[in-house]
Amino acid sequence: MTQQFQPIFILPEGSMRTSGKNAQHTNIAAAIAVADAVRSTLGPKGMDKMLVDSLGDITVTNDGVTILNEMKIEHPSAKMIVEIAKAQEDEVGDGTTTAVVIAGELLKKAESLLERDIHPTMLARGYRIASNKALEILNKIAEPVDAKNSEDILKKVAITAMTGKGAEQDKDHLSSLIVKAVQQIADTVNGTTKIDDSNVKIEKKVGGSVEDTELIQGILLDKEMVHSAMPKIVKNAKIALVDAALEVKDTETDAKISITSPDQIQAFLAMEEKMVREKAEKVIASGATVLCCQKGIDDLAQHYLAKKGIYALRRVGEDDMKKLAQATGARIVNKLEDLSAEDLGFAGIVEAIKIGDEQMTAIRNCKNPKAVTILVRGGTVHVIDEVKRAIEDAIGDIAAVMKTGKAVAGAGAVEIELAQQLAKFADSLSGREQLAVKAFAEALEVIPRTLAENAGLDPIDVITALKSAHDDKQKWAGIDVFTGKVMDAWKKGVIEPLSIKTQAISSASEVAVMILRIDDVIAAQKNEPMPAGPPPDMGY
Repeated sequence: MTQQFQPIFILPEGSMRTSGKNAQHTNIAAAIAVADAVRSTLGPKGMDKMLVDSLGDITVTNDGVTILNEMKIEHPSAKMIVEIAKAQEDEVGDGTTTAVVIAGELLKKAESLLERDIHPTMLARGYRIASNKALEILNKIAEPVDAKNSEDILKKVAITAMTGKGAEQDKDHLSSLIVKAVQQIADTVNGTTKIDDSNVKIEKKVGGSVEDTELIQGILLDKEMVHSAMPKIVKNAKIALVDAALEVKDTETDAKISITSPDQIQAFLAMEEKMVREKAEKVIASGATVLCCQKGIDDLAQHYLAKKGIYALRRVGEDDMKKLAQATGARIVNKLEDLSAEDLGFAGIVEAIKIGDEQMTAIRNCKNPKAVTILVRGGTVHVIDEVKRAIEDAIGDIAAVMKTGKAVAGAGAVEIELAQQLAKFADSLSGREQLAVKAFAEALEVIPRTLAENAGLDPIDVITALKSAHDDKQKWAGIDVFTGKVMDAWKKGVIEPLSIKTQAISSASEVAVMILRIDDVIAAQKNEPMPAGPPPDMGY
Protein backbone atom coordinates (compact mmCIF):
# COMPACT_ATOMS: atom_id res chain seq x y z
CA MET A 1 0.00 0.00 0.00
CA THR A 2 1.54 3.33 -1.11
CA GLN A 3 1.61 6.09 1.48
CA GLN A 4 -0.37 9.23 0.54
CA PHE A 5 1.30 12.56 1.32
CA GLN A 6 -0.69 15.76 1.74
CA PRO A 7 0.74 18.53 -0.52
CA ILE A 8 2.31 21.34 1.52
CA PHE A 9 1.58 24.96 0.53
CA ILE A 10 4.10 27.48 1.86
CA LEU A 11 2.90 30.51 -0.11
CA PRO A 12 -0.39 32.35 0.26
CA GLU A 13 -3.16 31.56 -2.17
CA GLY A 14 -2.90 33.46 -5.44
CA SER A 15 0.93 33.80 -5.36
CA MET A 16 2.78 33.22 -8.64
CA ARG A 17 6.07 31.34 -8.68
CA THR A 18 8.42 30.83 -11.64
CA SER A 19 11.55 28.74 -11.11
CA GLY A 20 14.75 27.59 -12.81
CA LYS A 21 15.34 28.08 -16.53
CA ASN A 22 11.83 29.41 -17.00
CA ALA A 23 12.45 32.26 -14.51
CA GLN A 24 15.80 33.11 -16.13
CA HIS A 25 14.31 33.15 -19.61
CA THR A 26 11.36 35.35 -18.55
CA ASN A 27 13.61 37.87 -16.76
CA ILE A 28 16.04 38.09 -19.66
CA ALA A 29 13.21 38.45 -22.19
CA ALA A 30 11.68 41.34 -20.16
CA ALA A 31 15.02 43.16 -19.94
CA ILE A 32 15.69 42.71 -23.68
CA ALA A 33 12.19 44.05 -24.45
CA VAL A 34 12.99 47.26 -22.51
CA ALA A 35 16.29 47.68 -24.38
CA ASP A 36 14.52 47.12 -27.73
CA ALA A 37 11.93 49.78 -26.81
CA VAL A 38 14.59 52.53 -26.75
CA ARG A 39 17.12 51.09 -29.19
CA SER A 40 15.74 52.87 -32.26
CA THR A 41 16.34 56.28 -30.60
CA LEU A 42 20.16 55.89 -30.46
CA GLY A 43 22.45 58.10 -32.51
CA PRO A 44 22.16 61.11 -34.83
CA LYS A 45 19.63 59.29 -37.00
CA GLY A 46 17.64 57.82 -34.12
CA MET A 47 13.86 58.21 -34.24
CA ASP A 48 11.60 59.82 -31.62
CA LYS A 49 8.80 58.26 -29.57
CA MET A 50 5.42 59.83 -28.95
CA LEU A 51 4.12 59.00 -25.47
CA VAL A 52 0.54 59.77 -24.50
CA ASP A 53 -0.40 59.51 -20.82
CA SER A 54 -3.79 58.70 -19.27
CA LEU A 55 -4.75 62.40 -19.31
CA GLY A 56 -3.92 62.72 -23.01
CA ASP A 57 -0.75 64.79 -22.44
CA ILE A 58 1.79 64.22 -25.20
CA THR A 59 5.57 63.84 -24.85
CA VAL A 60 7.69 63.60 -28.01
CA THR A 61 11.26 62.59 -27.20
CA ASN A 62 14.20 60.30 -27.90
CA ASP A 63 15.65 60.67 -24.39
CA GLY A 64 15.98 57.15 -22.96
CA VAL A 65 15.11 57.87 -19.33
CA THR A 66 12.10 60.04 -20.26
CA ILE A 67 10.70 57.26 -22.49
CA LEU A 68 11.16 54.58 -19.82
CA ASN A 69 9.65 56.75 -17.07
CA GLU A 70 6.61 57.62 -19.19
CA MET A 71 6.05 53.97 -20.21
CA LYS A 72 5.10 53.00 -16.61
CA ILE A 73 6.82 49.61 -16.84
CA GLU A 74 5.41 46.95 -14.47
CA HIS A 75 7.58 43.82 -14.91
CA PRO A 76 10.03 43.54 -11.95
CA SER A 77 13.11 42.69 -14.06
CA ALA A 78 12.26 45.35 -16.60
CA LYS A 79 12.05 47.86 -13.71
CA MET A 80 15.66 46.98 -12.81
CA ILE A 81 16.72 48.02 -16.31
CA VAL A 82 14.83 51.30 -15.93
CA GLU A 83 16.86 51.91 -12.74
CA ILE A 84 20.06 51.86 -14.86
CA ALA A 85 18.72 54.72 -16.96
CA LYS A 86 17.79 56.69 -13.82
CA ALA A 87 21.25 56.13 -12.30
CA GLN A 88 22.91 57.25 -15.55
CA GLU A 89 20.72 60.36 -15.65
CA ASP A 90 21.52 61.26 -12.02
CA GLU A 91 25.25 60.58 -12.32
CA VAL A 92 26.08 62.05 -15.76
CA GLY A 93 22.84 63.35 -17.28
CA ASP A 94 23.32 61.63 -20.65
CA GLY A 95 23.95 58.18 -22.13
CA THR A 96 20.77 56.61 -20.73
CA THR A 97 19.92 54.79 -23.98
CA THR A 98 23.51 53.52 -24.30
CA ALA A 99 23.41 52.03 -20.78
CA VAL A 100 20.06 50.28 -21.34
CA VAL A 101 21.02 48.91 -24.79
CA ILE A 102 24.32 47.49 -23.45
CA ALA A 103 22.49 45.83 -20.52
CA GLY A 104 19.97 44.24 -22.92
CA GLU A 105 22.74 42.93 -25.19
CA LEU A 106 24.75 41.51 -22.24
CA LEU A 107 21.69 39.49 -21.25
CA LYS A 108 21.04 38.39 -24.84
CA LYS A 109 24.62 37.06 -25.11
CA ALA A 110 24.31 35.43 -21.67
CA GLU A 111 21.16 33.57 -22.74
CA SER A 112 22.97 31.75 -25.54
CA LEU A 113 25.69 30.70 -23.05
CA LEU A 114 23.06 29.51 -20.54
CA GLU A 115 21.66 27.28 -23.27
CA ARG A 116 25.11 25.71 -23.56
CA ASP A 117 24.81 24.74 -19.87
CA ILE A 118 27.26 27.33 -18.53
CA HIS A 119 26.29 28.05 -14.94
CA PRO A 120 24.94 31.58 -14.24
CA THR A 121 27.49 32.18 -11.44
CA MET A 122 30.32 31.44 -13.91
CA LEU A 123 28.78 33.95 -16.29
CA ALA A 124 28.37 36.50 -13.52
CA ARG A 125 32.02 36.08 -12.51
CA GLY A 126 33.18 36.46 -16.14
CA TYR A 127 31.06 39.60 -16.60
CA ARG A 128 32.53 41.15 -13.45
CA ILE A 129 36.08 40.44 -14.66
CA ALA A 130 35.23 41.92 -18.07
CA SER A 131 33.59 45.01 -16.55
CA ASN A 132 36.63 45.77 -14.36
CA LYS A 133 38.99 45.27 -17.29
CA ALA A 134 36.79 47.47 -19.54
CA LEU A 135 36.94 50.34 -17.00
CA GLU A 136 40.73 49.95 -16.78
CA ILE A 137 41.06 50.06 -20.61
CA LEU A 138 38.73 53.09 -20.83
CA ASN A 139 40.86 55.06 -18.38
CA LYS A 140 43.98 54.19 -20.39
CA ILE A 141 42.66 55.16 -23.82
CA ALA A 142 40.74 58.32 -22.75
CA GLU A 143 42.16 61.65 -23.95
CA PRO A 144 43.01 64.31 -21.33
CA VAL A 145 41.04 67.56 -21.63
CA ASP A 146 42.17 70.80 -20.00
CA ALA A 147 38.78 72.26 -19.12
CA LYS A 148 40.07 75.85 -18.82
CA ASN A 149 41.76 76.00 -22.22
CA SER A 150 39.59 73.62 -24.26
CA GLU A 151 36.46 75.62 -25.07
CA ASP A 152 36.47 74.15 -28.58
CA ILE A 153 36.39 70.56 -27.26
CA LEU A 154 33.68 71.45 -24.72
CA LYS A 155 31.54 72.87 -27.56
CA LYS A 156 32.03 69.64 -29.51
CA VAL A 157 30.95 67.64 -26.45
CA ALA A 158 27.76 69.75 -26.23
CA ILE A 159 27.09 69.39 -29.98
CA THR A 160 27.57 65.59 -29.76
CA ALA A 161 25.07 65.46 -26.87
CA MET A 162 22.45 67.43 -28.81
CA THR A 163 22.91 65.79 -32.24
CA GLY A 164 19.87 63.69 -33.10
CA LYS A 165 17.65 65.54 -30.61
CA GLY A 166 15.10 68.33 -31.00
CA ALA A 167 17.76 71.02 -30.52
CA GLU A 168 19.94 69.80 -33.39
CA GLN A 169 19.18 72.57 -35.91
CA ASP A 170 20.53 75.24 -33.52
CA LYS A 171 23.24 73.16 -31.85
CA ASP A 172 26.06 75.65 -32.64
CA HIS A 173 24.22 78.55 -30.98
CA LEU A 174 23.07 76.45 -28.00
CA SER A 175 26.46 74.78 -27.44
CA SER A 176 28.22 78.13 -26.95
CA LEU A 177 25.52 79.24 -24.45
CA ILE A 178 25.78 75.98 -22.51
CA VAL A 179 29.61 76.05 -22.35
CA LYS A 180 29.53 79.67 -21.07
CA ALA A 181 26.88 78.75 -18.49
CA VAL A 182 28.76 75.73 -17.09
CA GLN A 183 32.11 77.56 -17.06
CA GLN A 184 30.43 80.42 -15.17
CA ILE A 185 29.09 78.21 -12.35
CA ALA A 186 32.21 76.02 -12.04
CA ASP A 187 34.24 76.38 -8.83
CA THR A 188 37.77 75.13 -8.22
CA VAL A 189 38.32 73.85 -4.69
CA ASN A 190 41.78 72.47 -3.75
CA GLY A 191 42.58 71.86 -7.40
CA THR A 192 39.37 69.92 -8.17
CA THR A 193 36.51 71.32 -10.21
CA LYS A 194 33.13 71.39 -8.45
CA ILE A 195 30.00 71.92 -10.56
CA ASP A 196 26.41 71.91 -9.31
CA ASP A 197 24.25 71.48 -12.45
CA SER A 198 21.21 72.81 -10.60
CA ASN A 199 22.80 76.29 -10.59
CA VAL A 200 21.99 76.52 -14.30
CA LYS A 201 18.30 77.40 -14.17
CA ILE A 202 16.40 76.49 -17.35
CA GLU A 203 13.32 78.66 -17.88
CA LYS A 204 11.12 77.79 -20.87
CA LYS A 205 8.64 80.07 -22.61
CA VAL A 206 6.62 79.34 -25.75
CA GLY A 207 7.17 81.84 -28.54
CA GLY A 208 9.89 82.80 -31.01
CA SER A 209 12.17 80.03 -32.26
CA VAL A 210 14.92 77.89 -30.71
CA GLU A 211 17.59 80.34 -31.96
CA ASP A 212 16.04 83.02 -29.68
CA THR A 213 17.22 81.00 -26.67
CA GLU A 214 19.50 83.20 -24.54
CA LEU A 215 21.84 83.03 -21.57
CA ILE A 216 21.16 85.45 -18.73
CA GLN A 217 24.11 86.22 -16.43
CA GLY A 218 21.84 86.07 -13.44
CA ILE A 219 18.35 84.76 -12.70
CA LEU A 220 15.04 85.03 -14.54
CA LEU A 221 12.07 84.91 -12.17
CA ASP A 222 8.53 84.03 -13.13
CA LYS A 223 7.29 86.90 -10.92
CA GLU A 224 6.14 90.46 -11.46
CA MET A 225 6.65 93.47 -9.19
CA VAL A 226 4.00 93.79 -6.51
CA HIS A 227 3.04 97.46 -7.08
CA SER A 228 2.47 99.32 -10.35
CA ALA A 229 4.18 102.49 -9.02
CA MET A 230 7.51 100.69 -8.63
CA PRO A 231 10.27 101.41 -11.18
CA LYS A 232 10.33 99.16 -14.28
CA ILE A 233 14.15 99.12 -14.38
CA VAL A 234 16.65 99.38 -11.54
CA LYS A 235 20.31 99.86 -12.53
CA ASN A 236 23.22 98.87 -10.25
CA ALA A 237 20.67 97.18 -8.04
CA LYS A 238 21.35 96.40 -4.38
CA ILE A 239 19.34 93.25 -3.72
CA ALA A 240 17.91 92.15 -0.37
CA LEU A 241 16.80 88.51 0.01
CA VAL A 242 14.36 88.20 2.88
CA ASP A 243 12.74 85.02 4.20
CA ALA A 244 10.28 86.89 6.44
CA ALA A 245 6.82 88.35 5.88
CA LEU A 246 6.34 92.12 5.46
CA GLU A 247 2.86 91.85 6.92
CA VAL A 248 1.21 91.38 10.30
CA LYS A 249 1.30 87.70 11.14
CA ASP A 250 -1.67 85.90 12.66
CA THR A 251 -1.06 84.53 16.12
CA GLU A 252 -0.04 80.89 16.18
CA THR A 253 -2.70 80.06 18.78
CA ASP A 254 -6.36 81.00 18.54
CA ALA A 255 -6.74 84.39 20.22
CA LYS A 256 -9.71 86.65 20.94
CA ILE A 257 -9.45 90.42 21.33
CA SER A 258 -12.24 92.24 23.19
CA ILE A 259 -12.76 95.82 22.01
CA THR A 260 -15.26 98.01 23.84
CA SER A 261 -14.87 101.41 22.18
CA PRO A 262 -14.10 102.94 18.74
CA ASP A 263 -10.89 104.41 20.16
CA GLN A 264 -9.58 100.93 20.85
CA ILE A 265 -10.31 99.87 17.25
CA GLN A 266 -8.44 102.92 16.00
CA ALA A 267 -5.50 102.19 18.30
CA PHE A 268 -5.44 98.57 17.21
CA LEU A 269 -5.39 99.50 13.48
CA ALA A 270 -2.75 102.17 14.11
CA MET A 271 -0.59 99.58 15.86
CA GLU A 272 -0.92 97.18 12.92
CA GLU A 273 -0.02 99.98 10.51
CA LYS A 274 3.00 100.94 12.63
CA MET A 275 4.27 97.35 12.65
CA VAL A 276 4.00 97.09 8.83
CA ARG A 277 5.69 100.51 8.39
CA GLU A 278 8.56 99.48 10.68
CA LYS A 279 9.12 96.34 8.62
CA ALA A 280 9.19 98.35 5.37
CA GLU A 281 11.52 100.95 6.95
CA LYS A 282 14.01 98.25 7.91
CA VAL A 283 14.28 97.28 4.22
CA ILE A 284 14.57 100.97 3.20
CA ALA A 285 17.22 101.63 5.88
CA SER A 286 19.43 98.81 4.59
CA GLY A 287 19.89 100.74 1.32
CA ALA A 288 18.28 97.97 -0.80
CA THR A 289 16.82 99.02 -4.16
CA VAL A 290 15.37 95.56 -4.94
CA LEU A 291 13.58 93.27 -2.47
CA CYS A 292 12.96 89.57 -3.11
CA CYS A 293 10.70 88.26 -0.37
CA GLN A 294 9.98 84.56 0.16
CA LYS A 295 6.76 85.36 2.04
CA GLY A 296 3.95 87.90 1.62
CA ILE A 297 4.17 91.71 1.39
CA ASP A 298 1.27 93.73 2.86
CA ASP A 299 -0.45 96.35 0.64
CA LEU A 300 0.70 99.12 2.98
CA ALA A 301 4.30 97.86 2.88
CA GLN A 302 4.09 97.80 -0.94
CA HIS A 303 3.02 101.47 -0.85
CA TYR A 304 5.99 102.50 1.36
CA LEU A 305 8.47 100.54 -0.77
CA ALA A 306 7.05 101.98 -4.02
CA LYS A 307 7.36 105.55 -2.64
CA LYS A 308 11.07 104.94 -2.05
CA GLY A 309 11.54 103.52 -5.58
CA ILE A 310 12.21 99.96 -4.39
CA TYR A 311 11.40 97.11 -6.80
CA ALA A 312 9.78 94.32 -4.74
CA LEU A 313 8.81 90.71 -5.50
CA ARG A 314 6.87 88.44 -3.15
CA ARG A 315 6.49 84.68 -2.67
CA VAL A 316 9.73 83.88 -4.48
CA GLY A 317 10.37 80.11 -4.30
CA GLU A 318 13.04 78.67 -2.00
CA ASP A 319 15.07 77.26 -4.92
CA ASP A 320 15.02 80.63 -6.67
CA MET A 321 16.11 82.38 -3.46
CA LYS A 322 19.13 80.05 -3.19
CA LYS A 323 20.02 80.67 -6.84
CA LEU A 324 19.65 84.45 -6.33
CA ALA A 325 22.07 84.23 -3.41
CA GLN A 326 24.57 82.37 -5.65
CA ALA A 327 24.09 84.82 -8.53
CA THR A 328 24.11 88.15 -6.70
CA GLY A 329 26.26 87.39 -3.67
CA ALA A 330 23.42 88.40 -1.30
CA ARG A 331 22.75 86.65 2.00
CA ILE A 332 19.26 85.33 2.74
CA VAL A 333 18.04 87.06 5.93
CA ASN A 334 15.43 85.41 8.16
CA LYS A 335 14.84 88.35 10.50
CA LEU A 336 14.22 91.84 9.16
CA GLU A 337 15.91 93.28 12.27
CA ASP A 338 19.19 91.72 11.11
CA LEU A 339 19.07 93.12 7.54
CA SER A 340 22.05 95.37 6.86
CA ALA A 341 24.02 96.76 3.89
CA GLU A 342 26.49 93.81 4.14
CA ASP A 343 23.69 91.35 3.36
CA LEU A 344 22.84 92.96 0.02
CA GLY A 345 23.77 91.48 -3.35
CA PHE A 346 24.49 93.23 -6.64
CA ALA A 347 23.09 93.07 -10.18
CA GLY A 348 23.78 95.44 -13.07
CA ILE A 349 20.12 95.56 -14.10
CA VAL A 350 16.85 94.36 -12.58
CA GLU A 351 13.97 94.88 -14.98
CA ALA A 352 10.37 93.91 -15.56
CA ILE A 353 10.07 92.15 -18.92
CA LYS A 354 7.20 90.63 -20.85
CA ILE A 355 7.74 87.30 -22.59
CA GLY A 356 4.74 86.18 -24.60
CA ASP A 357 1.80 87.15 -22.41
CA GLU A 358 3.63 86.72 -19.09
CA GLN A 359 5.25 89.36 -16.91
CA MET A 360 8.64 88.30 -15.55
CA THR A 361 11.63 89.81 -13.75
CA ALA A 362 15.15 89.56 -15.14
CA ILE A 363 18.08 90.01 -12.77
CA ARG A 364 21.04 90.45 -15.14
CA ASN A 365 24.72 91.44 -15.32
CA CYS A 366 25.66 90.03 -11.93
CA LYS A 367 29.35 90.14 -10.98
CA ASN A 368 30.80 86.62 -11.42
CA PRO A 369 27.45 84.89 -10.81
CA LYS A 370 27.55 81.30 -9.56
CA ALA A 371 24.02 80.71 -10.82
CA VAL A 372 22.77 81.60 -14.32
CA THR A 373 19.62 81.13 -16.39
CA ILE A 374 19.07 79.76 -19.88
CA LEU A 375 15.80 81.04 -21.32
CA VAL A 376 14.58 78.43 -23.83
CA ARG A 377 12.28 79.59 -26.63
CA GLY A 378 10.46 77.55 -29.27
CA GLY A 379 7.31 77.31 -31.35
CA THR A 380 5.36 74.79 -29.23
CA VAL A 381 5.41 73.28 -25.75
CA HIS A 382 6.62 69.93 -27.15
CA VAL A 383 9.53 71.55 -29.00
CA ILE A 384 10.61 73.49 -25.91
CA ASP A 385 10.38 70.41 -23.67
CA GLU A 386 12.63 68.40 -26.00
CA VAL A 387 15.13 71.29 -26.37
CA LYS A 388 15.22 71.57 -22.57
CA ARG A 389 16.01 67.85 -22.28
CA ALA A 390 18.78 68.19 -24.88
CA ILE A 391 20.25 71.20 -23.02
CA GLU A 392 20.17 69.27 -19.72
CA ASP A 393 22.04 66.37 -21.38
CA ALA A 394 24.65 68.75 -22.79
CA ILE A 395 25.10 70.50 -19.42
CA GLY A 396 25.64 67.09 -17.77
CA ASP A 397 28.21 66.12 -20.43
CA ILE A 398 30.23 69.35 -20.17
CA ALA A 399 30.16 69.19 -16.37
CA ALA A 400 31.39 65.56 -16.53
CA VAL A 401 34.32 66.47 -18.82
CA MET A 402 35.28 69.44 -16.65
CA LYS A 403 35.15 67.35 -13.45
CA THR A 404 37.16 64.33 -14.73
CA GLY A 405 39.29 66.11 -17.37
CA LYS A 406 38.92 63.08 -19.69
CA ALA A 407 36.94 62.39 -22.85
CA VAL A 408 36.62 59.69 -25.52
CA ALA A 409 35.46 59.65 -29.13
CA GLY A 410 31.88 58.63 -29.88
CA ALA A 411 30.41 57.23 -33.12
CA GLY A 412 30.97 53.64 -31.92
CA ALA A 413 34.79 54.12 -31.88
CA VAL A 414 35.32 53.56 -28.17
CA GLU A 415 33.07 50.45 -28.09
CA ILE A 416 34.94 48.74 -30.97
CA GLU A 417 38.31 49.55 -29.36
CA LEU A 418 37.05 48.16 -26.04
CA ALA A 419 35.60 45.04 -27.70
CA GLN A 420 38.89 44.26 -29.45
CA GLN A 421 41.05 44.80 -26.36
CA LEU A 422 38.66 42.72 -24.22
CA ALA A 423 38.68 39.89 -26.78
CA LYS A 424 42.52 39.82 -26.58
CA PHE A 425 42.31 39.87 -22.78
CA ALA A 426 39.84 36.92 -22.87
CA ASP A 427 42.51 34.78 -24.64
CA SER A 428 44.73 35.15 -21.55
CA LEU A 429 42.03 33.59 -19.31
CA SER A 430 41.30 29.93 -18.79
CA GLY A 431 38.07 28.20 -17.86
CA ARG A 432 34.51 29.14 -18.66
CA GLU A 433 34.96 32.77 -17.60
CA GLN A 434 36.82 33.20 -20.91
CA LEU A 435 33.54 32.62 -22.78
CA ALA A 436 31.76 35.19 -20.61
CA VAL A 437 34.46 37.84 -21.24
CA LYS A 438 34.25 37.17 -25.00
CA ALA A 439 30.45 37.50 -24.81
CA PHE A 440 30.89 40.81 -22.95
CA ALA A 441 33.25 42.06 -25.69
CA GLU A 442 30.78 41.07 -28.43
CA ALA A 443 27.91 42.72 -26.53
CA LEU A 444 29.68 46.12 -26.68
CA GLU A 445 29.51 45.97 -30.50
CA VAL A 446 25.75 46.55 -30.16
CA ILE A 447 26.34 50.33 -30.02
CA PRO A 448 28.04 50.76 -33.44
CA ARG A 449 25.70 48.11 -34.87
CA THR A 450 22.63 50.01 -33.64
CA LEU A 451 24.03 53.33 -34.95
CA ALA A 452 24.41 51.68 -38.37
CA GLU A 453 20.92 50.10 -38.30
CA ASN A 454 19.27 53.40 -37.28
CA ALA A 455 21.05 55.15 -40.18
CA GLY A 456 19.86 52.51 -42.69
CA LEU A 457 23.38 51.09 -43.21
CA ASP A 458 24.40 47.45 -43.36
CA PRO A 459 25.58 46.65 -39.80
CA ILE A 460 27.83 43.74 -40.89
CA ASP A 461 29.72 45.93 -43.40
CA VAL A 462 30.05 48.73 -40.84
CA ILE A 463 31.36 46.48 -38.02
CA THR A 464 33.82 44.79 -40.41
CA ALA A 465 35.15 48.15 -41.67
CA LEU A 466 35.49 49.49 -38.11
CA LYS A 467 37.32 46.38 -36.88
CA SER A 468 39.70 46.61 -39.83
CA ALA A 469 40.44 50.29 -39.05
CA HIS A 470 41.06 49.49 -35.36
CA ASP A 471 43.38 46.63 -36.37
CA ASP A 472 45.40 49.32 -38.21
CA LYS A 473 45.80 51.14 -34.85
CA GLN A 474 43.18 53.81 -35.67
CA LYS A 475 42.05 54.14 -32.05
CA TRP A 476 39.20 56.60 -32.72
CA ALA A 477 37.83 55.10 -35.96
CA GLY A 478 34.05 55.49 -35.81
CA ILE A 479 31.14 55.38 -38.21
CA ASP A 480 29.98 58.52 -40.03
CA VAL A 481 26.24 57.79 -40.19
CA PHE A 482 25.71 60.49 -42.84
CA THR A 483 28.15 59.05 -45.40
CA GLY A 484 28.33 55.44 -44.23
CA LYS A 485 32.15 55.62 -44.19
CA VAL A 486 34.69 55.17 -41.41
CA MET A 487 35.99 58.45 -39.92
CA ASP A 488 38.34 59.62 -37.18
CA ALA A 489 35.61 60.47 -34.69
CA TRP A 490 37.86 62.64 -32.47
CA LYS A 491 39.02 64.83 -35.38
CA LYS A 492 35.43 65.08 -36.67
CA GLY A 493 34.37 66.41 -33.24
CA VAL A 494 32.24 63.48 -32.05
CA ILE A 495 33.40 63.62 -28.42
CA GLU A 496 31.80 62.27 -25.24
CA PRO A 497 32.80 62.38 -21.56
CA LEU A 498 34.65 59.35 -20.26
CA SER A 499 32.20 59.08 -17.36
CA ILE A 500 29.26 58.37 -19.73
CA LYS A 501 31.00 55.15 -20.84
CA THR A 502 32.33 54.10 -17.43
CA GLN A 503 28.94 54.63 -15.74
CA ALA A 504 27.02 52.88 -18.58
CA ILE A 505 29.31 49.82 -18.58
CA SER A 506 29.55 49.42 -14.82
CA SER A 507 25.79 49.83 -14.18
CA ALA A 508 24.79 47.67 -17.19
CA SER A 509 27.10 44.82 -16.09
CA GLU A 510 25.96 45.05 -12.45
CA VAL A 511 22.28 44.75 -13.43
CA ALA A 512 22.99 41.98 -15.96
CA VAL A 513 24.81 40.01 -13.24
CA MET A 514 21.97 40.56 -10.79
CA ILE A 515 19.32 39.36 -13.27
CA LEU A 516 21.44 36.32 -14.28
CA ARG A 517 21.69 35.14 -10.67
CA ILE A 518 17.89 35.03 -10.20
CA ASP A 519 16.47 31.49 -10.56
CA ASP A 520 13.19 31.91 -8.69
CA VAL A 521 10.55 34.62 -8.97
CA ILE A 522 7.85 34.66 -6.29
CA ALA A 523 5.14 37.25 -6.87
CA ALA A 524 2.65 37.85 -4.06
CA GLN A 525 -1.02 38.23 -4.81
CA LYS A 526 -2.10 41.84 -5.21
CA ASN A 527 -4.35 43.05 -2.42
CA GLU A 528 -7.86 43.48 -3.76
CA PRO A 529 -9.75 46.57 -2.51
CA MET A 530 -12.42 45.81 0.12
CA PRO A 531 -15.94 45.91 -1.32
CA ALA A 532 -18.09 48.83 -0.18
CA GLY A 533 -20.85 48.19 2.37
CA PRO A 534 -21.16 45.52 5.09
CA PRO A 535 -19.94 41.93 4.51
CA PRO A 536 -22.68 39.71 3.01
CA ASP A 537 -22.95 37.35 6.03
CA MET A 538 -23.85 39.95 8.66
CA GLY A 539 -27.60 39.49 8.34
CA TYR A 540 -28.44 42.89 6.82
